[in-house]
Amino acid sequence: MKTIDLNCDMGESFGAYKLGMDDEVIQYITSANIACGWHAGDPLVMDTTVKMAVERGVGVGAHPGYPDLLGFGRRNMDCTPNEIRKYLVCQIGALEAVCKVNGTVLRHVKPHGALYLTAVENEDVARAIAEAIVSVDSGLMFVALAGAKGKLMTRIGQDVGLKVVYEAFPDRAYTPEGTLVSRRLPGAVIKDPQAVSERALRMAKEGNVVAVDGSSIPLKVQTLCVHGDTPTAVDLVKNIRETLEAEGVSLAPMSA
Repeated sequence: MKTIDLNCDMGESFGAYKLGMDDEVIQYITSANIACGWHAGDPLVMDTTVKMAVERGVGVGAHPGYPDLLGFGRRNMDCTPNEIRKYLVCQIGALEAVCKVNGTVLRHVKPHGALYLTAVENEDVARAIAEAIVSVDSGLMFVALAGAKGKLMTRIGQDVGLKVVYEAFPDRAYTPEGTLVSRRLPGAVIKDPQAVSERALRMAKEGNVVAVDGSSIPLKVQTLCVHGDTPTAVDLVKNIRETLEAEGVSLAPMSA
């Protein structure tokens, strides 16, 4: 039986501002990527989200990003590799401590937003991220973009000794080159639960995704991501889970 992980970006509320539907979404996922306070989240939100994950048996991962609360980490920043390493050490270390006091362990790291997409193309950024992860805990899994466009992240992660987990996005449109369509373009985020579920099933069972030009892009997928700030996020993860299980795909947290 095919087994796959279903992850969601969570813990993105900040102070008095609530974002996402974490308490509902977490019922259907197997891994949570938790914001670490720099692009979203704060210590109280981090603690609450980790507690929810522990209660539901959901794997916990860090979701570190650029220091960009105003832009939600989705804007490019001109940071040096050394700055990126230090930023990530602080974010990963903070969530690791929150996990420890809640009786669980941090399992993976997935860069957020613009940092993630920059690492797909930029070797210095990808290496800074991987080196930060391994310096905190070499046993952490490194989540990288599935497909040919993720080869740089994969190679660098493996170079430093990390286990790399390949991720695909059923709720995002893909370019013919195999990367994600910019959120600034119409149709970049797919919100229809039926369409997203069909894409998730195709990724999991057939190992490919249809790009915006109709071409098929091969993907080796180990984890599927749904964005928690999408208005239909609850319906998306619920439908994905039901569709996968109905087609004989089991769901479990990502593992090394």
